[in-house]
Amino acid sequence: MISPLFVGHGSPLMAIQDSPCTEFLAEYGKRKKPKAIVVFTAHWESEVLAISSIDGAYDTIYDFGGFPPEMYTIKYPAPGDPGLAARIGESLDKLGIAHRFDTKRGLDHGSWVPLRRMYPDADIPVVQISIHPFLPPSEQFRIGTALRGLDQEDILVLGSGATVHNFRAMNFNAKQPDAWAVAFDDWLVDRIQRKELDELFRYEELAPNARTAVPRPDHFVPLYLAFGSADPASTATEAHRSYEMGSLSYLSVEF
Repeated sequence: MISPLFVGHGSPLMAIQDSPCTEFLAEYGKRKKPKAIVVFTAHWESEVLAISSIDGAYDTIYDFGGFPPEMYTIKYPAPGDPGLAARIGESLDKLGIAHRFDTKRGLDHGSWVPLRRMYPDADIPVVQISIHPFLPPSEQFRIGTALRGLDQEDILVLGSGATVHNFRAMNFNAKQPDAWAVAFDDWLVDRIQRKELDELFRYEELAPNARTAVPRPDHFVPLYLAFGSADPASTATEAHRSYEMGSLSYLSVEF
Protein backbone atom coordinates (compact mmCIF):
# COMPACT_ATOMS: atom_id res chain seq x y z
CA MET A 1 0.00 0.00 0.00
CA ILE A 2 1.23 3.49 -0.89
CA SER A 3 -0.66 6.28 0.84
CA PRO A 4 -1.68 9.47 -0.99
CA LEU A 5 0.79 12.32 -0.60
CA PHE A 6 0.64 16.10 -0.84
CA VAL A 7 3.94 17.84 -1.59
CA GLY A 8 4.91 21.49 -1.63
CA HIS A 9 6.76 21.95 -4.89
CA GLY A 10 7.77 25.57 -4.28
CA SER A 11 10.21 27.15 -6.71
CA PRO A 12 11.01 25.39 -10.01
CA LEU A 13 14.67 25.75 -8.97
CA MET A 14 14.25 22.74 -6.72
CA ALA A 15 14.79 20.79 -9.93
CA ILE A 16 18.49 21.74 -9.81
CA GLN A 17 19.12 23.07 -6.29
CA ASP A 18 19.39 20.81 -3.27
CA SER A 19 17.36 21.63 -0.17
CA PRO A 20 15.78 19.87 2.82
CA CYS A 21 12.70 19.29 0.67
CA THR A 22 14.61 17.72 -2.20
CA GLU A 23 16.37 15.48 0.31
CA PHE A 24 12.97 14.38 1.60
CA LEU A 25 11.68 13.69 -1.91
CA ALA A 26 14.76 11.65 -2.84
CA GLU A 27 14.54 9.63 0.37
CA TYR A 28 10.82 9.05 -0.19
CA GLY A 29 11.52 7.78 -3.71
CA LYS A 30 14.02 5.26 -2.36
CA ARG A 31 11.45 3.91 0.13
CA LYS A 32 8.33 3.84 -2.03
CA LYS A 33 8.15 2.35 -5.51
CA PRO A 34 4.65 2.82 -6.91
CA LYS A 35 3.35 0.95 -9.93
CA ALA A 36 1.96 4.23 -11.29
CA ILE A 37 1.52 7.84 -10.19
CA VAL A 38 -1.56 10.05 -10.47
CA VAL A 39 -0.73 13.76 -10.09
CA PHE A 40 -3.11 16.62 -9.38
CA THR A 41 -0.97 19.58 -10.40
CA ALA A 42 -1.50 23.22 -9.44
CA HIS A 43 -0.22 24.31 -12.85
CA TRP A 44 -2.97 22.84 -15.02
CA GLU A 45 -6.31 24.57 -14.60
CA SER A 46 -9.54 23.79 -16.42
CA GLU A 47 -13.24 24.19 -15.69
CA VAL A 48 -13.85 20.59 -16.74
CA LEU A 49 -11.48 18.12 -15.10
CA ALA A 50 -8.90 16.97 -17.65
CA ILE A 51 -7.14 13.61 -17.42
CA SER A 52 -3.95 12.94 -19.36
CA SER A 53 -4.25 9.85 -21.51
CA ILE A 54 -0.83 9.79 -23.12
CA ASP A 55 0.19 6.76 -25.16
CA GLY A 56 3.98 6.94 -25.05
CA ALA A 57 6.31 9.37 -23.28
CA TYR A 58 5.30 12.82 -22.06
CA ASP A 59 6.86 15.99 -23.37
CA THR A 60 8.32 18.29 -20.72
CA ILE A 61 6.65 21.71 -20.34
CA TYR A 62 8.73 24.71 -19.22
CA ASP A 63 5.91 26.82 -17.79
CA PHE A 64 8.15 29.43 -16.16
CA GLY A 65 10.46 32.22 -17.23
CA GLY A 66 13.68 33.93 -16.19
CA PHE A 67 15.44 30.85 -14.85
CA PRO A 68 18.96 29.53 -15.62
CA PRO A 69 19.36 27.99 -19.11
CA GLU A 70 19.91 24.58 -17.53
CA MET A 71 16.27 24.52 -16.46
CA TYR A 72 15.12 24.51 -20.09
CA THR A 73 17.20 21.48 -21.05
CA ILE A 74 15.76 19.11 -18.44
CA LYS A 75 13.61 16.30 -19.78
CA TYR A 76 11.30 14.04 -17.82
CA PRO A 77 9.95 11.57 -20.40
CA ALA A 78 7.77 9.49 -18.09
CA PRO A 79 5.35 7.12 -19.82
CA GLY A 80 1.62 7.70 -19.77
CA ASP A 81 -0.97 5.13 -18.78
CA PRO A 82 -4.17 5.33 -20.88
CA GLY A 83 -5.63 2.30 -19.13
CA LEU A 84 -5.36 3.89 -15.71
CA ALA A 85 -6.69 7.17 -17.12
CA ALA A 86 -9.76 5.32 -18.40
CA ARG A 87 -10.32 3.71 -15.00
CA ILE A 88 -10.17 7.09 -13.30
CA GLY A 89 -12.70 8.41 -15.80
CA GLU A 90 -15.06 5.55 -14.97
CA SER A 91 -14.74 6.31 -11.25
CA LEU A 92 -15.53 9.98 -11.86
CA ASP A 93 -18.55 8.95 -13.94
CA LYS A 94 -19.95 7.06 -10.96
CA LEU A 95 -19.85 10.25 -8.90
CA GLY A 96 -21.32 12.36 -11.69
CA ILE A 97 -18.14 14.41 -12.05
CA ALA A 98 -17.65 15.85 -15.53
CA HIS A 99 -14.27 15.21 -17.14
CA ARG A 100 -12.46 14.91 -20.44
CA PHE A 101 -9.34 13.15 -21.69
CA ASP A 102 -6.25 14.92 -23.01
CA THR A 103 -3.86 13.12 -25.35
CA LYS A 104 -1.37 15.91 -26.07
CA ARG A 105 -0.37 17.95 -23.03
CA GLY A 106 3.05 17.33 -21.49
CA LEU A 107 4.06 17.33 -17.84
CA ASP A 108 4.17 20.82 -16.32
CA HIS A 109 6.66 21.75 -13.63
CA GLY A 110 4.14 21.06 -10.87
CA SER A 111 4.49 17.42 -11.90
CA TRP A 112 7.96 16.89 -13.32
CA VAL A 113 9.94 18.94 -10.78
CA PRO A 114 8.97 16.88 -7.72
CA LEU A 115 8.77 13.63 -9.68
CA ARG A 116 12.28 14.10 -11.03
CA ARG A 117 13.53 14.38 -7.47
CA MET A 118 11.54 11.35 -6.35
CA TYR A 119 12.01 9.08 -9.36
CA PRO A 120 14.82 10.46 -11.53
CA ASP A 121 14.72 7.58 -14.00
CA ALA A 122 11.26 8.66 -15.25
CA ASP A 123 10.30 5.01 -15.61
CA ILE A 124 7.03 5.00 -13.64
CA PRO A 125 3.77 5.58 -15.59
CA VAL A 126 2.10 8.91 -14.82
CA VAL A 127 -1.45 10.18 -15.20
CA GLN A 128 -1.68 13.95 -14.78
CA ILE A 129 -5.00 15.55 -13.79
CA SER A 130 -5.99 19.20 -13.93
CA ILE A 131 -7.62 21.23 -11.18
CA HIS A 132 -10.50 23.68 -11.04
CA PRO A 133 -9.15 25.98 -8.31
CA PHE A 134 -12.42 27.79 -7.61
CA LEU A 135 -14.55 24.83 -6.63
CA PRO A 136 -15.19 24.75 -2.88
CA PRO A 137 -12.88 22.61 -0.73
CA SER A 138 -15.69 20.13 -0.07
CA GLU A 139 -16.01 19.49 -3.81
CA GLN A 140 -12.24 19.15 -4.22
CA PHE A 141 -12.31 16.52 -1.50
CA ARG A 142 -15.23 14.73 -3.21
CA ILE A 143 -13.34 14.61 -6.49
CA GLY A 144 -10.46 13.01 -4.65
CA THR A 145 -12.72 10.27 -3.30
CA ALA A 146 -13.09 8.96 -6.85
CA LEU A 147 -9.50 7.72 -6.56
CA ARG A 148 -9.97 5.81 -3.33
CA GLY A 149 -8.58 2.31 -3.47
CA LEU A 150 -5.66 3.12 -5.76
CA ASP A 151 -3.41 3.13 -2.69
CA GLN A 152 -4.22 -0.56 -2.23
CA GLU A 153 -2.78 -1.19 -5.71
CA ASP A 154 0.46 0.64 -4.89
CA ILE A 155 -0.58 3.55 -7.10
CA LEU A 156 0.58 6.88 -5.65
CA VAL A 157 -1.94 9.72 -5.70
CA LEU A 158 0.10 12.91 -5.51
CA GLY A 159 -1.20 16.41 -4.89
CA SER A 160 1.42 18.95 -5.97
CA GLY A 161 1.10 22.56 -4.83
CA ALA A 162 1.87 24.56 -1.68
CA THR A 163 -0.03 25.40 1.48
CA VAL A 164 1.48 28.88 1.88
CA HIS A 165 2.13 30.44 -1.52
CA ASN A 166 2.13 34.24 -1.61
CA PHE A 167 4.82 35.92 -3.70
CA ARG A 168 4.09 39.33 -2.19
CA ALA A 169 4.72 38.03 1.33
CA MET A 170 8.09 36.43 0.58
CA ASN A 171 11.19 37.82 2.27
CA PHE A 172 14.31 36.95 0.31
CA ASN A 173 16.52 37.86 3.29
CA ALA A 174 14.66 35.75 5.85
CA LYS A 175 16.74 33.40 7.98
CA GLN A 176 13.79 31.82 9.79
CA PRO A 177 10.25 30.91 8.74
CA ASP A 178 7.64 33.58 9.33
CA ALA A 179 5.51 32.88 12.40
CA TRP A 180 2.25 33.60 10.58
CA ALA A 181 3.04 30.97 7.89
CA VAL A 182 4.00 28.39 10.51
CA ALA A 183 0.76 29.09 12.39
CA PHE A 184 -1.30 28.46 9.25
CA ASP A 185 0.48 25.16 8.55
CA ASP A 186 0.16 24.13 12.20
CA TRP A 187 -3.59 24.70 12.03
CA LEU A 188 -3.87 22.65 8.84
CA VAL A 189 -1.87 19.69 10.10
CA ASP A 190 -3.83 19.60 13.34
CA ARG A 191 -7.21 19.58 11.58
CA ILE A 192 -6.06 17.04 9.00
CA GLN A 193 -4.78 14.65 11.65
CA ARG A 194 -8.01 14.99 13.63
CA LYS A 195 -10.08 14.72 10.42
CA GLU A 196 -11.95 17.93 11.20
CA LEU A 197 -13.35 18.12 7.68
CA ASP A 198 -15.93 20.81 8.40
CA GLU A 199 -13.25 23.14 9.73
CA LEU A 200 -10.92 22.33 6.84
CA PHE A 201 -13.66 23.08 4.34
CA ARG A 202 -14.12 26.47 6.09
CA TYR A 203 -10.41 27.25 6.32
CA GLU A 204 -10.86 30.73 4.83
CA GLU A 205 -12.86 31.88 7.85
CA LEU A 206 -11.29 29.68 10.55
CA ALA A 207 -7.57 29.24 9.84
CA PRO A 208 -5.15 31.90 11.08
CA ASN A 209 -3.73 34.10 8.32
CA ALA A 210 -5.66 32.18 5.66
CA ARG A 211 -6.08 35.12 3.28
CA THR A 212 -2.37 35.86 3.38
CA ALA A 213 -1.33 32.22 3.07
CA VAL A 214 -3.72 31.45 0.21
CA PRO A 215 -4.32 34.58 -1.89
CA ARG A 216 -5.36 32.31 -4.77
CA PRO A 217 -6.38 28.66 -4.25
CA ASP A 218 -4.62 27.05 -7.22
CA HIS A 219 -1.68 25.72 -5.18
CA PHE A 220 -3.81 24.90 -2.16
CA VAL A 221 -6.56 22.67 -3.57
CA PRO A 222 -4.29 19.70 -4.47
CA LEU A 223 -4.14 19.14 -0.71
CA TYR A 224 -7.88 18.40 -0.60
CA LEU A 225 -7.75 16.27 -3.73
CA ALA A 226 -5.03 14.05 -2.29
CA PHE A 227 -6.73 13.93 1.13
CA GLY A 228 -10.03 12.88 -0.42
CA SER A 229 -8.37 9.94 -2.16
CA ALA A 230 -7.15 8.45 1.13
CA ASP A 231 -8.68 5.55 3.02
CA PRO A 232 -11.05 7.13 5.59
CA ALA A 233 -9.54 4.86 8.25
CA SER A 234 -5.97 6.01 7.58
CA THR A 235 -3.93 8.31 9.82
CA ALA A 236 -2.33 11.38 8.29
CA THR A 237 1.26 12.30 9.10
CA GLU A 238 3.38 15.37 8.51
CA ALA A 239 5.97 13.88 6.18
CA HIS A 240 8.14 16.98 5.77
CA ARG A 241 8.14 20.68 6.52
CA SER A 242 10.56 23.41 5.58
CA TYR A 243 10.32 27.00 4.38
CA GLU A 244 12.12 29.31 1.99
CA MET A 245 12.03 33.11 1.88
CA GLY A 246 10.22 33.22 5.18
CA SER A 247 6.86 31.92 4.09
CA LEU A 248 7.10 29.67 1.02
CA SER A 249 5.98 26.39 2.52
CA TYR A 250 7.27 22.96 1.57
CA LEU A 251 4.87 21.18 3.90
CA SER A 252 4.24 17.61 2.75
CA VAL A 253 1.49 15.45 4.23
CA GLU A 254 1.04 11.71 3.83
CA PHE A 255 -2.56 10.56 4.12
